[in-house]
Amino acid sequence: MEYTRLTTLEAVDDLTQEQLDYRIDGKGNSIGALLYHMACLEEIYLITSLEDRDPNEEEVQRLTMGLELGEKAHEEIHGKEIEFYKQKLDVVRKRTLELFKGIEDIWLDKVTPLGPVYLANNYFKWFHVFEDELNHRGQINLIRSHMKRK
Repeated sequence: MEYTRLTTLEAVDDLTQEQLDYRIDGKGNSIGALLYHMACLEEIYLITSLEDRDPNEEEVQRLTMGLELGEKAHEEIHGKEIEFYKQKLDVVRKRTLELFKGIEDIWLDKVTPLGPVYLANNYFKWFHVFEDELNHRGQINLIRSHMKRK
């Protein structure tokens, strides 16, 4: 978990605001949007699994754009320096680690809804959080490679 985050931050630490906002051919997600998404995804799983509750209205409003991404998110998530994204990732990670300290291993086996159709245990849910970050880090590396060629 911490190694995944360390390597994600290493992949973006030296980027400028312009590079964080870059989109291949002006389409798709920017690196900044992907970082924002990672923080929002971790927070929604923190709320729904570690806090074992539904997000409140304020949380839904705040997190939805980062979870869904797309053009609307691009319009909102730009113009930020790397410290903005690092802080967002750090705040949610500190809360995640704090809450993980208070759970027993048996909690990993607890099965609850994963969206409106599926069921999953908490082990799978948190695997998904880190799998998602790793996949998006692959996208970040692709975007960085594309920027170098431009």
